[in-house]
Amino acid sequence: MSTTETSPGTASASPGPDVPEQAATPPVVRGEPAEVADGVFVIPDGRVPLVPNIGFVIGDHAVLVIDTGAGPRNGGYVLEHAKRLAGGRLLFLTTTHFHPEHGFGAQVFKGEATIICNRPQRDELHRKGAAYIEMFKGLGPDIAAEIACVELTDPDVTYDGQAEIDLGGHRAVLLSWGPAHTAGDQTILVDGRVLFGGDLFETRMFPIVPYFPPADTDVDASRWITVLDQLTALDPAVVVPGYGEVTDVSVIRDVRDYLDYIRSEASRLRASGASADDAAAAIDQAGRARWDTWANPEWIGYAARAFYQASPPAPPHTAGP
Repeated sequence: MSTTETSPGTASASPGPDVPEQAATPPVVRGEPAEVADGVFVIPDGRVPLVPNIGFVIGDHAVLVIDTGAGPRNGGYVLEHAKRLAGGRLLFLTTTHFHPEHGFGAQVFKGEATIICNRPQRDELHRKGAAYIEMFKGLGPDIAAEIACVELTDPDVTYDGQAEIDLGGHRAVLLSWGPAHTAGDQTILVDGRVLFGGDLFETRMFPIVPYFPPADTDVDASRWITVLDQLTALDPAVVVPGYGEVTDVSVIRDVRDYLDYIRSEASRLRASGASADDAAAAIDQAGRARWDTWANPEWIGYAARAFYQASPPAPPHTAGP
């Protein structure tokens, strides 16, 4: 889920969280795949809201596609490129997590590719998929048009923990990490060098913390920090974020440090007796100043509230003798 800063809009899911409305740019995957490492290609997001980076790993025997864009039109565009790159080789599709702009184009791949993802992601799709369609329809007419004909699509194969796909000359390791950004986050590590992280991190964007009580509170922000530490330890040479430019492991450290700052501030302010609203407002102001080159600052408040809720409350005041 990627946003630009505008006034908040209320989603149509019931009960629906307040999430930022979208800018006027249609959420359409565009452009050609560019090679970012040997046999690994990315259609860049172009920093367009609700358009993720789309990945392709080209092996001797098969091609792996990573994420689809939102809805069947975007999925069809990605499938067209995948078929061209595959040249008749087998196709696999995986998605980094269940959010609509990452996986709700999967229906066009059914019968064309083997769809594989971790079991927690599949289960989360079952629990929340329909509500997220309704929520995203409330984000503006452009995204509503893209997801109007979505058919929630189950994977053909699920796994627990880890799965490997031998594409011929390239090996993709799928790793299940949730709960963190979602309950079912998945990364893809190609040849031990190229990491696709989905929305666990973005380049020069505040990470998306989908804390939408009471509709969705599955984000585990503290565990997210632990996951980022573990991903940093993998030491990938090339890092493909969910959004923003392809980069290196420094992006993982940057997002980790930001989340740790929010956690520390939320804990400190709650312990001092500040309300959730006051803590979120103070952290929002400080975060905007500290990371003033990052996009989508409207997500600071969501992170602050998630960490505040998870922090110990202030000790009760006791009267003196």
